Amino acid sequence: MAKQPKQLDELFHEGLKDIYFAEKKILVALPKMAKAAQLDKAKAAFEKHRAETEKQIERLEKIFGMIDKDPRGKQCPAIIGIVEEGQEIMEDYEGSPALDAGLIGAAQAVEHYEIARYGTLKAWAEELGLNDAVKLLDATLSEESKTDKALTELAEASANQRAQAA
Repeated sequence: MAKQPKQLDELFHEGLKDIYFAEKKILVALPKMAKAAQLDKAKAAFEKHRAETEKQIERLEKIFGMIDKDPRGKQCPAIIGIVEEGQEIMEDYEGSPALDAGLIGAAQAVEHYEIARYGTLKAWAEELGLNDAVKLLDATLSEESKTDKALTELAEASANQRAQAA
C-alpha cells in the first residue's frame, strides 16, 4: 500500500509545533541573556522581548486552537543550536567588553530564525485560507522584525564600539 502524501495543512501544523518549541526555549534563554548583559539598554531589550515572546506564545496557542490541535512543541535542533551558541558567548565572554556585542549577535540569530519561520507559516496560512491565523502570524512577524532592527541599532550605537575600544 502506497504511503499517503502529506498535505500543506500537516506541514503547517509541524511548523507551528517547531516554532512553539522555539518560543518556549527562547523564553527560558532571554532572562539569562538579560542578566548577563552589561549595558542597561541590552538588558532592557532582552526583557522587552521576553514580554513579547509570552504574547507570541499566546498567539500560537490561539492558532493551534483554530486548527483543532493541542498546543505542543516538537524538538527543534536549529533553535537548540542557536540558543547553545548564545550560552557559549555568555560563558566565553563573561566580563569582557565584547559580551554585549556577542549577546546581541546571538539574539539576532534567533530573530532571523523566527522571521524565516513566521514568514513561511504566514504564507502557508494564507494558502490554507486561515485568515485569522494570518493576522496573528503577521503581528508576530512584525514584532520580530522590529526587534531585529532595534538590536541592530543597539549594536551599532554602542555595543560594537565598546567591544572594539577594549
